[in-house]
Amino acid sequence: MAQQEVEWFSTWFDSPYYHILYQDRDLEEAQQFMDNLLAYLHPKHHEKILDLACGKGRHSLYLNRKGYDVTGIDLSEQSIAYAKQYENERLQFDVHDMRQVYKTEGFDFILNLFTSFGYFENETENVVALLATTESLQHGGKLVIDFMNTDKVIANLVTDEEKEVQGINFKIHRGLEHDFIVKTITFSDNGKEYMFQERVRALREEDFIEYFKMTQLRLVEILGDYELNKYDREQSDRMIFVLKK
Repeated sequence: MAQQEVEWFSTWFDSPYYHILYQDRDLEEAQQFMDNLLAYLHPKHHEKILDLACGKGRHSLYLNRKGYDVTGIDLSEQSIAYAKQYENERLQFDVHDMRQVYKTEGFDFILNLFTSFGYFENETENVVALLATTESLQHGGKLVIDFMNTDKVIANLVTDEEKEVQGINFKIHRGLEHDFIVKTITFSDNGKEYMFQERVRALREEDFIEYFKMTQLRLVEILGDYELNKYDREQSDRMIFVLKK
């Protein structure tokens, strides 16, 4: 059997350098977004929330502190190993590939946040992932997909950037390749050269609409930022899809 090609996210997200590069992500902005989302969705405290592609679990932890029953799943074994130290009766973490059904009709709300979708080389797998996610949602439950506003990102793409974090000089190059927004990250540490890539499919509103047609999901609303203002294709920073099963 031919060896399966390693997918970029399975190595980069498990690398300690990923967490070094992004250590200054705005936690306050993320928590404010969570607060706005909770006010919008009105989940009851007995209802179950799935944090899909949860990373190290910062959003799961915050939701749990707010009193909710949360499960965080992610493909990164190292991220989940880190998150598991915070588990309690109403907070669990598990290593899982979103292309496979996690728990049939197990959740009232599923949150896929901060552009944690569109990573797969084969576009069909985006639909596979969405169908698997839908299976894990209760009938009447809601799915939130928070994705970048691709048109605005491409229009404002910063091609080259350098960033020094913890004494490591990260060189970042961004470009559009075959319908993917590609970020190439190169650096050296302890005399060794490294190169990683982030590849996110340049999905637009109409692409998601086509995906949704293949599922049992009904599009309720598209929001455009973390303040939950209406989506505007030219002006909005985000595309936040609210869907109901």
